[in-house]
Amino acid sequence: MTDVIAAAPTVRIPVRGGGSFPVRRIHCVGRNFADHAREMGAAVPTSAADRGRPVFFTKPADAIVLDGVVPYPRGTRDLHHEIELVVALGMDAPEGELDIAQAGQLVFGYAVGLDLTRRDLQAAAKSKALPWDTSKAFDHSAPVSELVRAADVGDLSLRALTLRVNGETRQHGALSDLVWNVPEILHELSRLYALRAGDLVFMGTPAGVGPLLPGDRFDACLDDVVQLQGEITGTMPGA
Repeated sequence: MTDVIAAAPTVRIPVRGGGSFPVRRIHCVGRNFADHAREMGAAVPTSAADRGRPVFFTKPADAIVLDGVVPYPRGTRDLHHEIELVVALGMDAPEGELDIAQAGQLVFGYAVGLDLTRRDLQAAAKSKALPWDTSKAFDHSAPVSELVRAADVGDLSLRALTLRVNGETRQHGALSDLVWNVPEILHELSRLYALRAGDLVFMGTPAGVGPLLPGDRFDACLDDVVQLQGEITGTMPGA
């Protein structure tokens, strides 16, 4: 059968050491650092038994930005940064609920990314108890670094995320402070979705989220393992 329109190209993330990673789907985790949940006015779990279930949302694969150039998005005057660990799956999960002990075997590698958020749209939707997809799943909302193979990253619990904007530290969080770690999140996702090779998981952000303006430069890193640099371009709507 002949396509009646040209097929969109698959987004491919460069892999350190060679090759590329074709992206299938992007899953995102909300409120996965207690300090961020607190700053957003959400309940903060005090024990593992009190965690409940993670909050999930999605972004389209074509929201990924690889060159760091992020046009200021339409429809908002309050664009916010959220630095996150990005997990890349290199294997399909078995059918059914994924065993936590097996979850790590699915991981191909890691990157650092930004979950960009139109905060004013999110706040308006939340105030009316409406879905807030428009605040998360927009064009250029997922800048991502190159991928580093899992074996080259080592123990995530010893790693930390840091975001600087115009040279000023805005966010810093140890991955040991995640409410749900990577295997636990993959287990919870498997209860809702068929996880496949090519999936990305944005793992949630630490406290310190804040605005990005046209002309701002950002520098996000997972310690000295991998770095994402970029700039917000264009003009703010109505400016």
